[in-house]
Amino acid sequence: MGGEYWNRRTETMPRPQLREWQWRKLQVALQHAQRSEFWSERIPAGIGSLDDYFARMPLTYKKDLIAAQEVAPPYGTLPSTDPALAIRHHQTSGTSGNPPVRSFDTIRDWTWCADVYATALYALGVREHHRGMVAFGYGMFVGFWGMHYALERIGATVIPAGGFDSQARIKLMIDQRVSVLGCTPSYALRLIETAKEMGVDLARDANVEIIMAGGEARSKATTQAIAHGFGAEVFNAAGTTELGTTNMFECRANRGGCHSMESTVIDEVLDPVTKQPVAYGEQGVRVSTGIGREGMQLFRHWTEDLVIRRPWHECACGRSWDWFDGGILGRADDMRKIRGVSVEPVMFEEVLRRFDEVGEFQTVLRTVRGLDTVVLRVEPVGTPADDLAARIADTVKRECSIRPDVEIVEPGSLPRFELKGARFHDER
Repeated sequence: MGGEYWNRRTETMPRPQLREWQWRKLQVALQHAQRSEFWSERIPAGIGSLDDYFARMPLTYKKDLIAAQEVAPPYGTLPSTDPALAIRHHQTSGTSGNPPVRSFDTIRDWTWCADVYATALYALGVREHHRGMVAFGYGMFVGFWGMHYALERIGATVIPAGGFDSQARIKLMIDQRVSVLGCTPSYALRLIETAKEMGVDLARDANVEIIMAGGEARSKATTQAIAHGFGAEVFNAAGTTELGTTNMFECRANRGGCHSMESTVIDEVLDPVTKQPVAYGEQGVRVSTGIGREGMQLFRHWTEDLVIRRPWHECACGRSWDWFDGGILGRADDMRKIRGVSVEPVMFEEVLRRFDEVGEFQTVLRTVRGLDTVVLRVEPVGTPADDLAARIADTVKRECSIRPDVEIVEPGSLPRFELKGARFHDER
C-alpha cells in the first residue's frame, strides 16, 4: 500500500508493461484451464498473443455456463479445481427464470477476492478508522460478501446487520456511528424512505460519509438523490458472480467513471451486433476474461453490460487502467425498440428521479390497442397534483422521444428491494 493506492505497483504500471503482464497471466490461466472439461474443449491450440486470443477464443454466454453446470449440478464440467477444495459457495438469484449461475471459491480465491475488493474500497477513500455496514441479507449473492471481507482486509470495523429489517438497520447505523455503507442503489433509496417514515433525517442524524452503491445500473438523478438523502459521497463499483469479485470502481478523481481493474480482468468492448471491437468513446458490450481465479475460471464472457471505454490518461488519479464513462450504462438484453425508438429502463429512471413528487416506480412494456407501449407505474409522494401524469409523459416524450402511458398507483403498492431492483417488466 502507499498513498491513495492499495497496490501502487499494479495500479500505476505503465501500459506496455501491463499488457505484457496480462499476457503472462493469461497464459498461466489458459494452461490451468486444461483441467476443466468445459474450457479444455473451447480453448484453441497454440494461442500466441493477446490479439490472437481475442481473434480465436470463442465468446462465452451465460447460457453456455448454465448448460455446462446442468450436466452434473451444481458445477458440471466448469471447475478447473476439485470443488472439494471450496470454502465458499455463491450463486446468482435465478430471477430470470433460468437456473442460477453457481460458483465456488478456494481459500486462495477468496483471499484474492477480498484483496481485489479492498483495492476498490481504498480508492473510494475507505481507511482503517472507518466503521462499515454492508446492508444486505448475507445470502448466496457474492457481491456484498466481498465488501464485508474487504473492509476487514483494510482494517475497518464491520457492523453486521444481515438479519435486520430496514428500521433496525437505521437505528444500528446511527447508534454505531457507521461511516461506510454498502448496498444497492435501490436499497439506499429504501433506507431514505424508511427513515423519513421514522422521522429520521439521515443527513442530519447519521454519520455516513461514503456509500458504495453497486449491483445495478443507475441514473445520475438516482445518485444525487442518495447523496442528498444521506449527506454522503456516493460511489460506484461492479462485479459479477461469474468473475468472483468486483472488477470496476469509481475513483475520487473522476466521479462518474469506473476504472476497469486490469490487473485482474482483461476487458474488451464489442459492438452488440457485429461482435467486433469498438473504439474509445463508442458504446458497446463489455466482454471480460478473468486472470486471477483458480477454481472457476472465465474466458471472454459476454456480460450484456453496456459501457463506453475511455483511455487511462484521461483520468487524473494516476492509475494506468482504462475506465468506463458512467460505469455500466444499461443492459444489452434490456434494450427494446418501441415504435422505432430504442429504449432502455435507465432512460426513464433519469427522468422520474427528477420529480420530487415521485417515489417508487416501474417501467412496463405492454401491447395496448395492438401497439407496443411504455407504461410508467408511479407512486406519488404525498397527494399527487392532478397534472402529475401529464407532466411526466410530456417530459419523457421531450427527452426520450417516446410518449408513455403514466399510471399513478397507491403509495406503498409497488415492491421494494434489498438487492437489485426489478423495475422493468416486458409483458408483451
